[in-house]
Amino acid sequence: MSEQQIALITGASSGIGLAAAEALAASGRRVVLADVNREAGEAAAKRLGGNYIQADLSRRDGCKTLTDRVLKQYGRCDILINNAGIQHVAPIEDFPEEKWDFIIGLMLTAPFLLSKYLWGRMKENNWGRVININSVHGLRASEFKAAYVSAKHGLTGLTKTAALEGGPYGITVNSICPAYVRTPLVDGQIDSQAKTHAIPREEVISDIMLKKAAVKRLIEPSEVGDLVIYLCSDSAACITGSMLTIDCGWTAN
Repeated sequence: MSEQQIALITGASSGIGLAAAEALAASGRRVVLADVNREAGEAAAKRLGGNYIQADLSRRDGCKTLTDRVLKQYGRCDILINNAGIQHVAPIEDFPEEKWDFIIGLMLTAPFLLSKYLWGRMKENNWGRVININSVHGLRASEFKAAYVSAKHGLTGLTKTAALEGGPYGITVNSICPAYVRTPLVDGQIDSQAKTHAIPREEVISDIMLKKAAVKRLIEPSEVGDLVIYLCSDSAACITGSMLTIDCGWTAN
């Protein structure tokens, strides 16, 4: 494409979202970083020569406002990275109902709405890339993560359906499914799992997070960013509806 591509990344102030924004900016795209954390988001956008928009994507009006602002400012959005998410670890009987609603809204409804609101412009341009930052928990389940696993499994279904609809218009839709990535979110999970299982943090990493992995290490965010760049390239034009794992062999079990 001759015009500079516009890439919208949610949850972009840290972790995988920030790594994706860094990789996209380095590849020449104009990045729009959406996040609730204004201070970190503005600092990252300034460093990357992009734009920051504060957005609460757990709210439907927050999703609409975000896409309206992107389209008004740039007139297009070529790449959408649905990354924003949180984690809550608790047994089903103790799982807060309001936390369920929040996680499903942020991690499943928001990717649907953002895709919906940007879909028409991508169709007009006959080109688009939607990348859903999923998880191995979009393919497998673990105990004490009812909302997270449900949202990620739903994201798998959304990815496949959108891929079928987008194919005739040059829009590819894929999910990246990492295992445990070295991010603030995972760091929080370590503390939660340690409390739930009554074990030290070190045992959470070795005995829970890396138990099923063939490669015994956490994944770096930049490794996910590299796959984002590939999926946005012309070389990946025939890859759509796929769940691409970066999981150190986790799902090979």
